[in-house]
Amino acid sequence: MNILEKLGSLGVIPVIKIEQASHAPALGEALCRGGLPCAEITFRTEAAEEAIRLLGTAQPDMLVGAGTVLSVTQASRAVDAGARFIVSPGFDPKVVDWCIKQEVAIIPGVATSTEALMALDLGLQVLKFFPAEELGGVPMLQAISSALIGIKFLPTGGISTTNMGAYLRLPSVLAVAGSWLATSKMISAGDFETISRLAGEAVEGVRHERQIGVTP
Repeated sequence: MNILEKLGSLGVIPVIKIEQASHAPALGEALCRGGLPCAEITFRTEAAEEAIRLLGTAQPDMLVGAGTVLSVTQASRAVDAGARFIVSPGFDPKVVDWCIKQEVAIIPGVATSTEALMALDLGLQVLKFFPAEELGGVPMLQAISSALIGIKFLPTGGISTTNMGAYLRLPSVLAVAGSWLATSKMISAGDFETISRLAGEAVEGVRHERQIGVTP
């Protein structure tokens, strides 16, 4: 099972904006305790690179990736720090090409069918649909995915406990991603019990939706 398949098996990816890298080990422990051994650490703060490094050291079996990657330089720094997958908000051929050459899983963001076809032409089959809710949400994703056979999507942007199930019911959705599982405020306050609880609820939500999907 490759990295993308593992993310798909989890069904939900916490998107993390972390202000202090020193909080990373406790964050990883909380997510794993909740049954969600993965995290996308966004390059929105100066702490991101070191947080990835500390998280990977503290939880070596955890799937740690880097998000909001805007350049090849950031992608390289993230991978050097231990990131096992790269997520970007848009489709940048330079970042995609670099990741392919380095054999690093890359999930670029797309908002249109044209961008999706560009990614497909490079051999990518898992794409970030961002910002999901602002682009039209479930109806929009359902409409464009019907014509993009073989592509799986990672909806991000406006995803929460109230709508994650609707996305997960779409056959074209690999997993969902969102920041509600571990907000910057929770992390800075050391509220890791809440993070663990929310992770557990998300895991249970994925399990519930997938059980519905296989019910005769």
